[in-house]
Amino acid sequence: MRSTRPSKRGSRDARRTAAARAASAAPLSVVILAAGEGKRMKSARPKVLQPLAGRPLLKHVIDTAHTLGPSAIQVVYGHGGERVRAALKDEPVSWTLQAERLGTGHAVLQAMQHIPDGHLVLVLYGDVPLIGRAQLAQLLALAGPRRVSLLTMRADDPAGYGRIVRSARGLVQRIVEQKDATEAQLAIRECNTGVLACPAQRLRGWLARVKPDNSQGEYYLTDVIAMAVKEKIAVQPLIAPRISEVLGVNDQAQLAELEAVWRARCARELLLEGVTLADPARLDVRGLVSHGTDVFIDVNVVLEGRVVLGDRVRLGAGCVIRNSEIGADTEVFPHCVIDGALIGPGCNIGPFARFRPAATLGSGVHIGNFVEVKNSQLGAGSKANHLAYLGDARLGERVNIGAGTIVANYDGANKHTTVIEDDVHTGSNSVLVAPITVGAGATIAAGSTVTHAVPAGKLTVARARQATIEGWRRPVKNKK
Repeated sequence: MRSTRPSKRGSRDARRTAAARAASAAPLSVVILAAGEGKRMKSARPKVLQPLAGRPLLKHVIDTAHTLGPSAIQVVYGHGGERVRAALKDEPVSWTLQAERLGTGHAVLQAMQHIPDGHLVLVLYGDVPLIGRAQLAQLLALAGPRRVSLLTMRADDPAGYGRIVRSARGLVQRIVEQKDATEAQLAIRECNTGVLACPAQRLRGWLARVKPDNSQGEYYLTDVIAMAVKEKIAVQPLIAPRISEVLGVNDQAQLAELEAVWRARCARELLLEGVTLADPARLDVRGLVSHGTDVFIDVNVVLEGRVVLGDRVRLGAGCVIRNSEIGADTEVFPHCVIDGALIGPGCNIGPFARFRPAATLGSGVHIGNFVEVKNSQLGAGSKANHLAYLGDARLGERVNIGAGTIVANYDGANKHTTVIEDDVHTGSNSVLVAPITVGAGATIAAGSTVTHAVPAGKLTVARARQATIEGWRRPVKNKK
């Protein structure tokens, strides 16, 4: 069973990176700047909580940071602060408030009070969600006690980015923000991503000397590069091979562009692992996918959370699968919603079926169109092929649920359980009012409303006697 999640390589990589750093370098502290308001998003939601692939932008960055094996992750928050902290309250990070947003240099300085001098500091951004572990590992390898490493990119359209100013020998001299750049500097295509790695003691000293003497009146983190050069500290640039990994999100259009990048990345990884995709451009992966061999996924499928697909599973068009496991040789027909379910091997599901959490199916179960299953277990070979609701029910093997049958599990205050033993057949439009037990081999006649236990092996009829009322006339509306 193989797993796909391009944004998070897992704990094994984190342990390996941490061990390598412990053997050869200073402990690592990661600072993630996440205080921005994001006015251009035109949303009441803080920018770093905007969702990409079903997770907040900031969550993507935190997950990637963890793969580097840091001693600590400091998140600098500001706008919408309590909402940000509440949304990510379970993350193992430290939070630092930037009460006044006075620039990137000021933001990093707030976190430095928690970072020992002997650490190496890596600065990341909460709105740059697709930055890759491999790039960051390279960047960290370039940094050292007398070296600052800087992640740059070459952009066809550098508008809005700070420019990397190099000497005639190609050495980085400083970073000039666009609003402060000359006409010649605006022509430079190498841009600053903002991501850098620097010894903590030196960074602390440089930040203390940064002045807000620029067009924005802010304390720029980028000013530390010129300070490093002046003190003859080497600045090691690393040009990002893929611009998409270092792009930030400032508006909904940019968010949509990165969502497309994510989809393409996930689809490619699945294809390379042997999964057949009807159209790679029409698949959304929003979590961790594990799969066997010869899996087929049709168009417009959404996979969320932890999804496990067994060998030869087929997913029809328009399905949404969330935190579920689907056994080998099961086919899910189009437009099914499967949430928190465990589906056994060799099942046929849908079309237009819905599974709510804690639905469990044995092998060879058939669930047909417009059937809903919630918190119920169905034994091997059982069937509910049309227009049924099974809630809080325990079904044995080879049970046949007739069209229109429902389990009435809710009395208005509490949920109750229905037990249906092996080889039971229910006729169409039956209502089983919980809590009851239907004995093995029983048959319930069509149109019955069953409120008491049903004996095994018997036919049970629970419906009103049919009667025809002679002389009855349908009411007629009065003419106005």
